[in-house]
Amino acid sequence: MKQGLFFLLLLITVSVNAQQATKKEYKNTIKYNITNPFIFGKNVHILGYERVLNKKRSLSINLGSTSLPKFTGLSSDSMSVTGSNKNAGFHAAVEYRFYLGKENKYNAPRGVYLAPYYSFNSFQKENTWAFNTSTTSGSINTDIALNIHTFGAELGYQFVLWNRLSLDFVLMGPGVAAYTLKTGFDTNLPTPDKLALIAKINNAIADKLPGYDFVIPDDFGKTSSTGVTSFNFRYLIQVGFRF
Repeated sequence: MKQGLFFLLLLITVSVNAQQATKKEYKNTIKYNITNPFIFGKNVHILGYERVLNKKRSLSINLGSTSLPKFTGLSSDSMSVTGSNKNAGFHAAVEYRFYLGKENKYNAPRGVYLAPYYSFNSFQKENTWAFNTSTTSGSINTDIALNIHTFGAELGYQFVLWNRLSLDFVLMGPGVAAYTLKTGFDTNLPTPDKLALIAKINNAIADKLPGYDFVIPDDFGKTSSTGVTSFNFRYLIQVGFRF
């Protein structure tokens, strides 16, 4: 009888503890951005952290390393990329999320959200080019520094699986961006050759950075520094672990 009562109490205790465990709310999520490595390459690593502030709001921060894509497919009879001396960058972003109460059955960080955001991207890239034109022959080094400050608003949805795993989708993130681009050459290229090289670099960057092709000014390449305010767009997928 005593043994049966003991096992009954033990079963009740385990059951209560299990119920308390399932009811536990995890307010922190560590995330990894899986979108940017597919766009910019394997050297991109961006981590995120989301902290739940209350049932409908959270704060999210993202930090990590990034880089411009490789200049592939740009070779021609007159010029080609022969080496990459440096390709580095930095990414930072912050979001203040509002999880929509009328649209979501569960509390934050699960469901549909709207968020104002700020993001900063900085890229530095150095390349060596082989030139063989009527006016230039030999190797030329280029140095590119691109900074992008973006303010915008985003729409997203976050799934929570097995109470620990999260899948975070930023579906739409339009914004206004300030672009600052600096270029350097280790020699004085003739203007036609310089413009041809700059055009190739711009095309390579525009293929990867949304909105970049809208910000290239008509006189780009005639000055070593250019600043433009224009449109930008943010979208990403993150996988997270809650704790």
